[in-house]
Amino acid sequence: MSLRLSTVILPVRRWNEGGRDQWLRAEELGFHTAYTYDHLAWRTFRDGPWFGAVPTLTAAATATERLRLGTLVTSPNFRHPVTLAKELISLDDISGGRITLGIGAGGNGFDATTLLKGDEEPWTPRERADRFGEFVPLLDRLLTEDAVTYEGTFYSAREARNIPGCAQRPRLPFAVAATGPRGMRLAARHGQAWVTTGDPKLFESGTPEQSREAIRGQIDKLGKACAEAGRDVAELDKVLLTGFTPDRNRPLESLDAFVDFAGRHQELGFTELAVHWPIPGSDFAADQAVFERIATEAAAQLG
Repeated sequence: MSLRLSTVILPVRRWNEGGRDQWLRAEELGFHTAYTYDHLAWRTFRDGPWFGAVPTLTAAATATERLRLGTLVTSPNFRHPVTLAKELISLDDISGGRITLGIGAGGNGFDATTLLKGDEEPWTPRERADRFGEFVPLLDRLLTEDAVTYEGTFYSAREARNIPGCAQRPRLPFAVAATGPRGMRLAARHGQAWVTTGDPKLFESGTPEQSREAIRGQIDKLGKACAEAGRDVAELDKVLLTGFTPDRNRPLESLDAFVDFAGRHQELGFTELAVHWPIPGSDFAADQAVFERIATEAAAQLG
C-alpha cells in the first residue's frame, strides 16, 4: 500500500505575512493533506501569534484547489458538538469537500484551563475520556442527520438543524486520535482514519526500536477494537503525526533519513505520515530545502 505524505502548518503567521503562502506551497509540493492544530494556545508558542483553526482553514480552502485540509486535532476542551458541526459543514462546503476532522480527547494544556471559572479544576483523564465518548457519536449524528435532539451527561442538542449537511457524504471523514481502549473503540466505530503520535512515555528516553514496538502494539489494539465493532481494520487509514517519537525531527535531516524512517513505519501499516512545516527557532526547526525535497521525492522512493 502506498504511503501518503501530509504536513501540519501551525497557525503562527499572519495570513498576509506568509501564512497564505505556506498553504499554497503545500499544494504545489504535492502534500496529500495540510492540517493545522486546533488550540487556543499551545506550549512554547503561547506568548506569540496563534490564530484560530477554523478561520485559517476557511482561508486556506479559498486559496487552494486540490489540497485536502484538516485539523490535527480538535478536542472537546473548548468545543461543543452542535456549534462545531455547523462550522464543519460550512467549511466542507467552502472547500468543495476537502475537509478531514482530526479529533481527540484533548490534553491538560492551555485549552483545558483557559475557560475555567474560579477554583474549577481541569478535567481528569477519565473525565476527558467520558466527554470524548459522548462528543464523537453526537457529532457523527449532527453531521449526518438533518435534525438532532439529544440529552446526554455532558452535551445536549434540541432540534439542532444541519441542512444541507456535508459536501462529502454521508459526512466528512473523522481521523480519531487514540491510544487507550475507549478511544480505540471510538475510532473503530466512527473513524475513517486512526491517528497516533506514538507512545509519549518513550519520547524522552526511549529508542526508535522501542517506539515502533509500542506502535505495533497500538495497531494490534486497534485491530481488536475493529473486530469487536464488526469492521475490517484495513478500512481505516493509519496516520502517524511525526515529531513526537524518540526520533524527534531527525528524519527531516535528509531525504535518506526520512525514507528510512517512513519505510519502517509503512511496514507497520501506516498509510499516511504528517510532518510539521519547519518553524525556525522552535522544536520544529528544519532545513526548508530538505523539507521540500522530502515532500517531492520521498513518496516516489517509498512506492
